[in-house]
Amino acid sequence: MEKMNNALERMKMLVGMEGEDEAASAMEDNTSFMDDFNRNCTLSTKQRFYGFAICLAAGITCTLLSLIVFFNPIKFGITFTLGNLLSLGSTAFLIGPKRQVTMMLDPARIYATAIYLASIIIALFSALYVHNKLLTLLAIILEFGALIWYSLSYIPFARSMVSKVMLACFDTEF
Repeated sequence: MEKMNNALERMKMLVGMEGEDEAASAMEDNTSFMDDFNRNCTLSTKQRFYGFAICLAAGITCTLLSLIVFFNPIKFGITFTLGNLLSLGSTAFLIGPKRQVTMMLDPARIYATAIYLASIIIALFSALYVHNKLLTLLAIILEFGALIWYSLSYIPFARSMVSKVMLACFDTEF
């Protein structure tokens, strides 16, 4: 039983949740809005995993359903973007919204985050407001590329490896 409790505590630390001892010591006098929000909206470990699984499943479902309406770029853009937002939001259940935002604004991935979020906004704007199929399709291509680049920022040395491989593949000098 002790091994099980130790494993659960290590898993909590891995996904960014505080243990019981640390939660009591984390209460400080100077709090910000996000600290108050995180403290008032606490979820149990089981609730976090359920939220993660439901959000991720809904995101993957929306992304896969977007393939059905692939030839209608406006509907495709809406469902694909909604799937991406749900999948991105699912990780906030695991590590918390404050840590998610902090990790997204990390200097190593700030540009990837900015391009990814901008491409989501552009895709939704062009699909919902402008109703331009070509612009929506270009925004979705940009969103997909930004999603890949953003995801690679979480894997050590992945972006530099992909950059070197792309340079090697498309090098025109012999």
